[in-house]
Amino acid sequence: MQDARLDPVLLQSFVAVAESGSFTRAAQRVHLTQSTVSQQVRRLEDQLGCVLLDRSGRYVSTTPEGERLLGYARRLQQLMAEAVGQLRQSAGQGEIRIGVPEDFAARPLTPVLAGFADDWPGMRLEVTSGMSHELWQRFQDRELDLVLVKQRVGQAPGLASWPEPLCWIDSRGRPAVARDPVPLVAFPVGGLYRGEMTHALDAGGRRWRVAFVSASLASILAAVADGLGVTLLPRRLATAQHQVLEDDGWSAAVPDVELSLHAQPDLPAAARDMAARLAALCETVMGAGEPPADQPKNSL
Repeated sequence: MQDARLDPVLLQSFVAVAESGSFTRAAQRVHLTQSTVSQQVRRLEDQLGCVLLDRSGRYVSTTPEGERLLGYARRLQQLMAEAVGQLRQSAGQGEIRIGVPEDFAARPLTPVLAGFADDWPGMRLEVTSGMSHELWQRFQDRELDLVLVKQRVGQAPGLASWPEPLCWIDSRGRPAVARDPVPLVAFPVGGLYRGEMTHALDAGGRRWRVAFVSASLASILAAVADGLGVTLLPRRLATAQHQVLEDDGWSAAVPDVELSLHAQPDLPAAARDMAARLAALCETVMGAGEPPADQPKNSL
């Protein structure tokens, strides 16, 4: 069976001869000897089983078969050059892999990412949202460059951290707090707030049951608002449809939690800039004041 693959080196010599009309000029163009170019074109003709160049005149010209091949050869060369260019460009750009809790995954994070993309158009951003223990494990496995996680205060020192006050919230229109056992709206097993909820209720001698489970923060907030149960969440996430439970029985025995920013060592300049922008965002979201308008690059 005849080999249907075309050697790009042979095609290069053929195109050079066809476009220059001379084996001598073609050899200069591809930086080979004239005899080598001639041999390469002969090999291509033998492979295809037809004459590609008319060598009888003063100038070399293409035969009908050569004219047909010339169009394909130019397209193949263009595609190869485009592929090499794209890959080289991509290799020089790099990527930043970021892990964030779900309450940071959309607003207000996306404007920060958009601003970064304007200043670093060559960088690719990959953002993963999820529960903190999962994000932390991926960071430990070096699958993430930057990560924001919820953790107990001082658990793992990072670049920066911010207090995250927790509170019990219930539905304003259909409260569930008086039910016995208390219905809980919770994240899946392993979620930070789930463990805090059950430990606090056990310590207070309250009976409880898990009534609703979801990995989605939006679903958790909606379930509480519609009266499916109570939950423990950052105070800043409570909405007008929720009421915060603040009597002594609900405000005690909840450990302090913080939001912490962690980064892999020896990050490139673009990733350090992204870390600085994430820190400024957290300052705003966590209520520590507005970041400066002229936040400098690479401040972390």
